[in-house]
Amino acid sequence: MIGGEGVRFDHHHYIPCLRWKMGEYQAILKLCDESKDALTPLIEVPEIGFDFEEQKPKKSIDGHLAPFGRRVDQKWHNRPFFVDLKLICSGLRMGDGSHPVSFVLDDLRGKGCLAVPVFGFDRDSEYQKAVQDAAAIDGRGICIRVSVEEAARGIDKKVNSLLEKTSMVMGDLDLILDLGAPNFVPVEGFSRVVKAIIGRIPKLNRWRTFSIIGTSFPASMGEIKKSPEILQRNEWLLYQRLIDSLVVEGLRLPTFGDYGINHPDVLDLDMRFIKPSASIRYTIDDAWLFIKGPNVRDHGFAQYRDHCHNLVSSPEFMGPNFSFGDRYIAQCAAGTSGTGNLTTWRQIGTNHHLQKVVADVASLNAF
Repeated sequence: MIGGEGVRFDHHHYIPCLRWKMGEYQAILKLCDESKDALTPLIEVPEIGFDFEEQKPKKSIDGHLAPFGRRVDQKWHNRPFFVDLKLICSGLRMGDGSHPVSFVLDDLRGKGCLAVPVFGFDRDSEYQKAVQDAAAIDGRGICIRVSVEEAARGIDKKVNSLLEKTSMVMGDLDLILDLGAPNFVPVEGFSRVVKAIIGRIPKLNRWRTFSIIGTSFPASMGEIKKSPEILQRNEWLLYQRLIDSLVVEGLRLPTFGDYGINHPDVLDLDMRFIKPSASIRYTIDDAWLFIKGPNVRDHGFAQYRDHCHNLVSSPEFMGPNFSFGDRYIAQCAAGTSGTGNLTTWRQIGTNHHLQKVVADVASLNAF
């Protein structure tokens, strides 16, 4: 086998799930090295998308995946990460007949990127085999991503079967318990449910890493009815309560993860008829602050200047030195930078969010 030992971290770390589009990969690129060291991204290869006018996918699978490895190499290169192709249609194959998972992992390997492939018991057999084959070459193990429903039903037999097929041991496996975007309320009650599920995970202390991810981020900005508006980060509130109860029970503490400033569901929208609003998604203590204006098609991007001025003038603003994103917000408010576009503001919001959650996790280092 070639490669290395894969990932090594504990509950002082952070796992952001990032759909690898420009706003996300530019955001993580512009983190400082100290913050990069404090997180390991779960990178989702983004969906191809659909051309509604032509009534066909926007790209071939070959054209869609061709730049992925290069972008990971440029933005994250020699740092370990998880990579998941769950958003790619299971029936697609490359022009040469190979599986997209094999293509991506071969490409990343050739560029020296430290990928740990993500495996799901719900994936088809060819997907699973492609992951197993790549793991056998790279020697960095496999990350198993399971839903809370799967974990509640039990995964012991499935894990044992995987170990038998691959000749791996538990220490080669990473576990991500994916809550998705559930109804967290009441948070205290839901934390008890999650704690009970964690207590039934097989050989909990023998997994290489153990993480829990989820989000309460709104599915669309249409849910934000006023500006400014504050919504609780229920996944972070849940995690804090969960940690407290797991410490009492003496159970292993999971690493915290979320979906950044995004919802996990893919919305396949016909952008010819969508008028996206100008909005800032700004992570604060235990919540998000949303500043939202009218749609940019009819009202343009200049309104972001006022949005930034309102944010900088508020007590929630963390200062221009907190992150690259905060510096851009301050410069936009002062008129020394442009107002950008929708991708710019996804980058700004994501960069600030990553830095904020790194700081949040570090603040819990007493346990």
